[in-house]
Amino acid sequence: MDLNKKRWLILIASCLINLCIGSLYAWSVFASPMASYLSALTGNEISSLAIVFTLANAVGPITMIGGGLLIKKIGSKRVIICGGLLFGIGMIATGFVTSEAMLLITYGLGVGLGVGMVYGCTITNTIKFFPDKKGLIGGIATASYGISSVIIPILANWLMNFMDVTSCFKTVGTVMLLIICISSMVIQDCPPDYLPNGYQGNQSQAGKSVNYTWQQMLHTPVFYVMLCMLCVGAFSGLMIISLASPLARRIIEISAAEAAAVVSMIALFNTAGRVICGYLSDRFGILSTIRMVFTGSILGLILLYFSSPDTAFMFYLGVSIVGFMFGSIMGIYPGFTASQFGSANNGVNYGIMFIGFAAAGYFGPTIMSALYNLTGQDTPAILVAAALNILGLLLSGIYKKLNQQHA
Repeated sequence: MDLNKKRWLILIASCLINLCIGSLYAWSVFASPMASYLSALTGNEISSLAIVFTLANAVGPITMIGGGLLIKKIGSKRVIICGGLLFGIGMIATGFVTSEAMLLITYGLGVGLGVGMVYGCTITNTIKFFPDKKGLIGGIATASYGISSVIIPILANWLMNFMDVTSCFKTVGTVMLLIICISSMVIQDCPPDYLPNGYQGNQSQAGKSVNYTWQQMLHTPVFYVMLCMLCVGAFSGLMIISLASPLARRIIEISAAEAAAVVSMIALFNTAGRVICGYLSDRFGILSTIRMVFTGSILGLILLYFSSPDTAFMFYLGVSIVGFMFGSIMGIYPGFTASQFGSANNGVNYGIMFIGFAAAGYFGPTIMSALYNLTGQDTPAILVAAALNILGLLLSGIYKKLNQQHA
């Protein structure tokens, strides 16, 4: 098949794979039934399994980087299969756990490491096939991962009407593993210096060395600026998304069921932001779009700051904007990293850049919880997040200046 046509098939296969591994974010549906199951099995009261999800997210960058290094040795297809096996077997093995320690190994490590290896490969390899649409394709590929947080919980809840939580893990894990392995058969590595028909490359990059190794990337000041921009850009979204349900119940005093709907609403805006702003970054430039993201996040946080039970619409609008802007930054950054440091080594480079996301995933929820415990209010954390987005705008100016000096 002509590569100009097959690249679209590779995109579809990558999206199916990302939809599967995005089931990591269905953990909130499994957590309570699994805690009840382990409590009954062990006789010890287990109230929270949040550490399992935290571990699964924390280890992702390890295999994103490792998988990026492996791509040149064994190819993208084999890396995805290896990561898919790790993910699928981890999910299936979770159906056999008898203790919290086993759960940390099967889900926290197995699933988490598998997701990192697959995600880093599907995103970076797919973008290489679309140098003419890096932002849009990065947005679509990451959106398929994000929308999983809406689809998989619905599927899992439906399955648990017919089976217990352990059987659900075995079933979901088996199906996901099959889909990943079958879809991976379509995947192939992008040929070096591939350009689609009719595309001559970005003339603004002419004469500029863009294929940095990870060692070279780490020696550039602009990398650390971009890393910090990703961290502060993802901070607000991860802070709000991770605590959306209790936040909604505290600020606008709604029921648990209504708060659950807020979580789904944020996920939908998160997904939309990845695609829309990915396209906008191709159309109007990456830096302009990122500045819009920081500005939009500030607006959304201001709405949240002034929200109350009497102004619930401000809360809904605020979390929707924050969710949209979070998705935007996640959709833009794979292509942003490739544009800045080249596509050839983007598997490793983006894996290292993703450490900024992992840091935001830890500090966002942690700071919000700590400030709430200290003050009994959510507004201090919202102000911190707004201040970080202002910092993001300043960092974007530094980024522009560094690039002008390098040009």
